[in-house]
Amino acid sequence: MLRTTRRLLRVYQWPKNLLVLMPIVFAQEMNRPGEVLLALAALAAFCLASSGAYIFNDIRDLEQDRGHPTKRRRPLPSGEISVAAAAVLAVLLVAGAGCLGWWVRPQFLAALGAYLVLTASYTLLLKHVFLVDVIAVALGFVIRAMAGAVAINVVFSNWLMVCTLFLALLLSLGKRRTEIALLDEQAGAHRAVLDRYDTAFIDQLLLLVAGGALITYTIYTCSPEVVARVGTDKLYMTLPFVLYGLARYLWLIRETHHGGDPSALLLRDWPTLATVALWMAACVGLLYWT
Repeated sequence: MLRTTRRLLRVYQWPKNLLVLMPIVFAQEMNRPGEVLLALAALAAFCLASSGAYIFNDIRDLEQDRGHPTKRRRPLPSGEISVAAAAVLAVLLVAGAGCLGWWVRPQFLAALGAYLVLTASYTLLLKHVFLVDVIAVALGFVIRAMAGAVAINVVFSNWLMVCTLFLALLLSLGKRRTEIALLDEQAGAHRAVLDRYDTAFIDQLLLLVAGGALITYTIYTCSPEVVARVGTDKLYMTLPFVLYGLARYLWLIRETHHGGDPSALLLRDWPTLATVALWMAACVGLLYWT
């Protein structure tokens, strides 16, 4: 039951919520215990809320998932857990996230609420609208980053927000490409909007957003405003990690079709995991010890 519940909550997706911690790193607040506690509480709130949203999505897509080659193994489509039990758990998770969010600060609770409204809108409507579906998923990542800044009441660079949007679009488009490759001619039967996409079109968009992510991150690291705020002009030294990570992800989704689940990819592909870890270590080192 514990294993089934963990799969239902999609605990392996929680790394996405680490974006909530990005503001405290780049705002150089990691040496303040009170702010760290608020940031960790915000992270926990998003983990609870996102799991509740995943359950709601699984309940809504129950019939379609039963015909999917991989999603049919999830706890709800496979019948390992009842819809009623899953619904009760989802309500408890969202309620717990709300209480935790209010404790962090009311403004953060508003950001958390915006995330839940977006995910509910995606499940009910937006996932069926061509292009809007991938943009909606990407905005969920941006809200996470913004909420992290609100939680500790700091100003977050607009360039870093735009970069986050491009990176999130990259992950979202990669997932779409893998779905189409996996389902092939049955893609439209699983979700009608998938018929509007093809791999050639998605490949063009992937190059566009990957380039956008690299350019905006480069501008962020070299921006005079950012340099003055963080006290170092050496953040550009982290660019090789970003470039390699982008290239690695593009190669994976094109050659191995392993981009369908970015969180699982991060945990499974050791070069990607190592790159993210090295990038984070470099950022912390440059921001706090230079």
